[in-house]
Amino acid sequence: MATPEYSEITRNGLWSNNPALVQLLGLCPLLAVTGSVVNAIGLGLATTAVLVCSNLAVSLVRRQMPETVRLPASVMIIATFVTCAELLMKAFTYELYLVLGIFIPLIVTNCAILGRADAFASKNPVLPSVVDGLMMGVGFSAVLIVIGAVREIIGRGTLFSDMDLLLGPAAANWTLPVLGADYSGFLVAVLPPGAFLVAGLLIAGKNAIDASIERRQNLGADIVRGSKRVRTTGKIQ
Repeated sequence: MATPEYSEITRNGLWSNNPALVQLLGLCPLLAVTGSVVNAIGLGLATTAVLVCSNLAVSLVRRQMPETVRLPASVMIIATFVTCAELLMKAFTYELYLVLGIFIPLIVTNCAILGRADAFASKNPVLPSVVDGLMMGVGFSAVLIVIGAVREIIGRGTLFSDMDLLLGPAAANWTLPVLGADYSGFLVAVLPPGAFLVAGLLIAGKNAIDASIERRQNLGADIVRGSKRVRTTGKIQ
């Protein structure tokens, strides 16, 4: 099996095969904990770390893993790194861990992670597998952060509130009153229906951009196919 180019791996993870916008995987945490930017960043970092480490481990042992035990072995590897991420969050960002709650251990069940381990890491060398995990994690995290930012702005009127949960006391004053101090908030935005609406708009926006790019490419191809080479003869007076 030919190893994909790194540019293709990057494009797949960030855009054309984005776990959240295209594969529609990991929607449970994406919709549940993206009420603010800090929650989105925390879950995104944990998911990305598990993706990279699990892809690395699966790729390292791919030749020693029989086909019959590949899936349960991959689940055990992912569960190991999720446990490590959970313990690290308990040690260094305990308050944020309490906010995210059950969605940290539930990273084990994120189909995006298991899917990349089974579909890519088990068939490719170490470095491409690590890059694939990183790009898929960054693409997933970017969607989390965008949804979290939109919901926080509309729901609370602020941005980067409670960043001290992740970065410590130094970030306690990072809150930006985007919509003014008198903004009373919009409750639907911070509830699960708000997450559905924002995610749906993002998916629709991506589809519209892809359709526009495809139309331009088809138009350019039609012009090339329909063009004729004209030979000019005679003199111009």
